[in-house]
This record gives sequence, structure tokens and C-alpha cells, in this order.
Amino acid sequence: MGDVAKDLTSGTVGGAAQLIVGHPFDTIKTLAAEGPRGLYKGMGAPLATVAAFNALLFTVRGQMESFLRSEPGVPLTVNQQVIAGAGAGVAVSFLACPTELIKCRLQAQSALAIDAGSAGVAVKYGGPMDVAKHVLRSEGGARGLFKGLVPTLAREVPGNAAMFGVYEALKQYMAGGTDTSKLGRGSLIVAGGLAGASFWSSVYPTDVVKSVLQVDDYKNPKYKGSMHAFRSILASEGVKGLYKGFGPAMARSIPANAACFLAYEVTRSSLG
Repeated sequence: MGDVAKDLTSGTVGGAAQLIVGHPFDTIKTLAAEGPRGLYKGMGAPLATVAAFNALLFTVRGQMESFLRSEPGVPLTVNQQVIAGAGAGVAVSFLACPTELIKCRLQAQSALAIDAGSAGVAVKYGGPMDVAKHVLRSEGGARGLFKGLVPTLAREVPGNAAMFGVYEALKQYMAGGTDTSKLGRGSLIVAGGLAGASFWSSVYPTDVVKSVLQVDDYKNPKYKGSMHAFRSILASEGVKGLYKGFGPAMARSIPANAACFLAYEVTRSSLG
């Protein structure tokens, strides 16, 4: 099996593991009403998206590693992993932007319904495909699905640069050198969890800006662009407005990314 196929397979498995571990953090409020099964309610569509996202992320990162490697088999330096992560971030931005626009629209609709006690709130979207159809029909066609691409790039490029750089740095530290092939699963879990934390720690305000732009009204927009949204949030809510939801995001990211990196590494090593 070639390297691309290995990375596609391992990235897909890693993405599935990431969602299986992380999804309950998004649905914990359903536990009391529906029991443990409620934790995995509505996981089908996100599973396909996250699996595809991670397959692309790890495949592009793998190809970047091959390009940067001085000769076959030589481990990359931490700085080279930072560059590989940044390159992978560029690629996944074009998948993340439209999928997250759809997710943000649905989340905003659900939040309005909850705030209103599910009464008197018109349901605008019936599901992910309904959001996509509405945007394509009423918000500039395919271009509308890429609203928020600039802040998505501003999140994914430095975020993945930090994540893969920290992951490699921690692995090398724990291995006592550049050969990290003998690290145990516990070490990989620690490195993956802290790497995931480094992603959100470095770019969270950018994610907040992206989200408010993606749910902004198309015909009567509140924000003129990324910088205007950033300044508006800072002026009205202060720095804390740029970190709204940071705690839950970090609580989800650490175990989810620990599972993702572990699943990726174990799957890839099993493929030879």
C-alpha cells in the first residue's frame, strides 16, 4: 500500500476516533432525557465530514513530509513538521469552510429555538442539505458556501502548524531523540491531546470571528469583513467575547485529538 493510501486510511480512522470521543461533549445535554444512547444522536453526517477532513489533513501533511524530507526514512525536524502542518491547513480550509458554514447555521438556529423555549421560532433550515440549497439559491451560488474562507485559512494554517509542531516536539522529547517509532500508546495519547490543545490555544479568537461571519445575515450584514467583526466583538464584549466557549472547546479538543492521533498512528503502523 502506498503512502497516500496509508494516510487516507489512517486519517479516516483517526477522524472517526476523534468524533466518537468528541461528539458526546456536544450532546451531553441530551443524557438526562435520552440516556447514554443520546450522546451519539445525530453523529452520522458529522462522522462522514470529520473522517473526510482528517483523511485530507493527514494525506496532505504526509505529502508535505515527503517533499521536505532530505532523504527517505529520515525523520523531520520540529520546524519541518510546522511547515507540513501549515501546508495541510491550507488544503483542509477549502473543505472546512463550507461544512462549518452549514454547521454554524444549524447551531445558531438550534440556539434560537432553545432561547425561545422552542416557541415562536420559525425553522429556516430542515437539515444540512437544506442549508446548502438555501445558500446556493439565495446567497451568491457556490461562492456563498465559502463565506468566511479568509478566517478559516487564518485558523487552519497557524492552528495546524502549531498542532503538528507541538505533536512532534513532544514525541521527540518523550523519546529522547528524533526516533519516535518506539513510543508507547500512553505517550502518543499525551502528545496528541496536548497538540490538540495547542491548536485552539493559538487560534480560538479567529474561530469566533469565522463563526459570526458565517451566520451573519446575507442581505443585511452586521459585519463588513473579518477585521470589522474582530473589532466589533472586542468593542462590545471585550477580550472575553473572543474566547466565548473556549473552555468547552478545550475540554473536547484534548481527548478527541488524543484519540485521533493514537488511532492514526496505530492504523498506519499496522498497514506496514
